[in-house]
Amino acid sequence: MRLRYSVLLVFNILLISACTKSTTSTTATTGNWVRRSEFEGVGRSEAIVATLNDTAYGGLGFDGVNRLTDFWEYDGSNDFWKKKASFPGVARSSAVAFSAKGKVFVGLGYDGVNSLNDFWSYDPKKDTWTRVNDFPGSARYDAVAFGINDKGYVTSGYDGNYLKDFWEYDPINDTWTQKVSPGGSKRSAAVVFVINDKAYLATGGNNGTNVNDLWEYDQAADKWTEKRKISNVSDETYDDAYTIIRSNAVAFTINGKGYISTGNSAGLTSTCWEYDPGTDTWTAKTAFEGTAREGAVGFTINNRGYIATGRSSGLRLDDILELQPEATYNAND
Repeated sequence: MRLRYSVLLVFNILLISACTKSTTSTTATTGNWVRRSEFEGVGRSEAIVATLNDTAYGGLGFDGVNRLTDFWEYDGSNDFWKKKASFPGVARSSAVAFSAKGKVFVGLGYDGVNSLNDFWSYDPKKDTWTRVNDFPGSARYDAVAFGINDKGYVTSGYDGNYLKDFWEYDPINDTWTQKVSPGGSKRSAAVVFVINDKAYLATGGNNGTNVNDLWEYDQAADKWTEKRKISNVSDETYDDAYTIIRSNAVAFTINGKGYISTGNSAGLTSTCWEYDPGTDTWTAKTAFEGTAREGAVGFTINNRGYIATGRSSGLRLDDILELQPEATYNAND
């Protein structure tokens, strides 16, 4: 799920793609985006975020000049940001984060010169950081990570080569184990979301092309299964309007469904798509109503989905919006 990743764009794309409350058309979709309390750190892109006990923890990233180490806690119930102990590793962007066993784990990324493979554990009760065993795969950035049942997982990314190797982290023993990789394309700048202890890996780029496959990881069976493509490739009508493929996007879950929004697909995109794992189909929702962006973060707390920060042309952003997927569109909130 992952404050994250970098791509160059020009100002006219911002003018074309930026979306505001006053101009968004919602006649064919449902859902409403509501602004929440702005992130209290500097605007940034390619940051990280992980959730634990209905609280989001995020930071790091790139502000356009410097890579960062600050770290923040977001309380969704009170719509409040609080600064926590800074990340002690090298300042970086395009890292990953996941939560497991009551802690948040942060690692990998890019420091402006080198790809990284170190990993760190954050204890929210003590507000302290501890270095754990390094990631045993190649140093990389633009990977994705997720947690299921107190285990952490990392896959994909870029180390000079596009990747899809898959690793499991056990926080009790501080050990990494390589698992069977997802099939299909290698990729970087992908997204992953978790529904009912199953992870869904989608989007991202490979050799200049956005990939169109979707893979489900079942932890109980320790198996990847390919789902329907996320572009219009079938002879049926269900995918005729699909415009889901992109890179450097975000994902989150609400009420047992997955959501993908923002990112880059031949230019910045604000479209938002809802995934139903029961039918393996996608439905368009109201487009993201903030400035079109990439390299943002998406997260879920209290069964509510958010998008925060990101990059639009040379601008680094600090706003946060919440999606209410079944709400009636309201132009004045």
